Amino acid sequence: MQLFYNPEINENDLKFTFSKEESRHIILVLRKKEGDVLHITNGEGLLINGKIVSANVKKCVVDIITSTQEKFAKNKLHMAVAPTKMNDRFEWFLEKATEIGVHEITPVICERSERKVIKKNRLEKVLQSAMKQSLRTYLPKLNEATSYREFLKKITTESRFIAHCEEDDKTAFSTQIIGDTDVTILIGPEGDFSRKEIKSAYEHGFLPISLGNSRLRTETAAIVACTLVNLTNNNQKTAPS
Repeated sequence: MQLFYNPEINENDLKFTFSKEESRHIILVLRKKEGDVLHITNGEGLLINGKIVSANVKKCVVDIITSTQEKFAKNKLHMAVAPTKMNDRFEWFLEKATEIGVHEITPVICERSERKVIKKNRLEKVLQSAMKQSLRTYLPKLNEATSYREFLKKITTESRFIAHCEEDDKTAFSTQIIGDTDVTILIGPEGDFSRKEIKSAYEHGFLPISLGNSRLRTETAAIVACTLVNLTNNNQKTAPS
């Protein structure tokens, strides 16, 4: 199965016409022809099956056969992560987090951040590619990079946690994930959060958590957190009602 992404398609469509660029890719590169079925998502949980009725390289048209709306996971995960010094490591995090099932990502600029600027358009393409490759129908929301202070002011999630390397009393994150509760997790830069930043997070209702006994890189810690939430969601789906 190959998944196509187009944010303009919706469940009420009876037909859909791809852009000139996408039509050329579908017909010339992928060699699709009339009668072939394409799988399309809008990145908001909708999966559409459409049969090609016009295999035109400038205007590929499909008839909508079926549409399915996937439900959101019970625990929506918002990852607030300091961009890594090496951009490819942050892109790796975005790719893997999308495959696992993150809902929202905010690059947070901290006191010790070595990278303070991100290329949002490039990162959006990483997310789209990972969504299609992993056959997911939700495209994570990528927010603009924001300062640590401003992020703390805006967050409203009930369950909020911070993973840092200081020797504070911490609780294993796996024991803190509650069913039907959205989660926000703060992951700091390579040099960790400053003591001032940690104190500020506590004042804004963030609880300190442990992601294991090892000292993890920024992107590794973020992936561990995503995995734990994903496992909880999967367990909730399979548990008897």
